[in-house]
Amino acid sequence: MTRRRFDHGGWSAAIAVLAIAWSSVPAHAAVLSGFVHTPNDGGSARSTANAYAGRANSLPGRHETRVGAVTDAVIYFEETPAGTLPENSDRGRTLAQRDQAFVPRVLAIPVGAAVDFPNMDPIFHNVFSVSPACHFDLGKYPKGRSRQVTFRKAGVVNVYCDIHSSMAAWIVVVAHPWFTRPAADGSFALPDVPPGSYRVVAWHPDLPTVTREVTIPAGGATVELRF
Repeated sequence: MTRRRFDHGGWSAAIAVLAIAWSSVPAHAAVLSGFVHTPNDGGSARSTANAYAGRANSLPGRHETRVGAVTDAVIYFEETPAGTLPENSDRGRTLAQRDQAFVPRVLAIPVGAAVDFPNMDPIFHNVFSVSPACHFDLGKYPKGRSRQVTFRKAGVVNVYCDIHSSMAAWIVVVAHPWFTRPAADGSFALPDVPPGSYRVVAWHPDLPTVTREVTIPAGGATVELRF
């Protein structure tokens, strides 16, 4: 498998310094749990006509996108909790091109993570972004090939295909490991949180961002976030 890497030297040392500064999770760390709600938690299907139907660079048929689903939300702390470095369980580091769409539609990662962009379609794709948080253009590559980008700056990265205008995805790059995605029922949990006061952010690609002030004692706390 051929990969093109977009990376710069010196970052591994910086990440190591941050890891030492955060150290290990203390025994008194708490859990923030709760629920996220969208106007239609399951989302609604949006079918779009294939602008490239019949062409060699396109798959046949219409393409359906589910918008407004609660599972597309990302929950994280606006500020970085001091003193700890939890092991984030969100290991998804792949944004695939499948059925002329990006899968998953939303990906959340910490700063410094690398994302693979495999092409699983029998046609060419050209993945790119012009977002301030990360600007890249992977060029055209066929099925079975993958290219990789390392994300060095926090922010939302809009991802598109230069060949198929209907393809869109979002990568939420968080400055720390305290982030999560809700389950299908909207439930979520952020473990290993040092007790304190925080601003919780709920981000969604289709809905206005929601923020809540929460105080988390040693025994943990719950919060309800509604878009």
